[in-house]
Amino acid sequence: MRTPARPPLEGLKKSLQRSRAQHGGGRSDGFLRETFVLPRSDARAKAQEWFKRWPKQAYWTEIESWFERPGDVIEFTIRRLPAAD
Repeated sequence: MRTPARPPLEGLKKSLQRSRAQHGGGRSDGFLRETFVLPRSDARAKAQEWFKRWPKQAYWTEIESWFERPGDVIEFTIRRLPAAD
């Protein structure tokens, strides 16, 4: 019995490219994101700076994800809304 051939993916590829071009290529949830890779103490200070500048109650500021890297380095992504209502 023969294994079926893989379906052509060219149509799907073009559709994804069209969709990404229309929606700006990234997430379209309205949040601004920034990723930092800093030593632990600097990462803590950077997060505090963001929360002070863009309060969580007004901008929905939050640490979206974080990872511990070797050498006590933290990589984290923080997000916020662009403007408070």
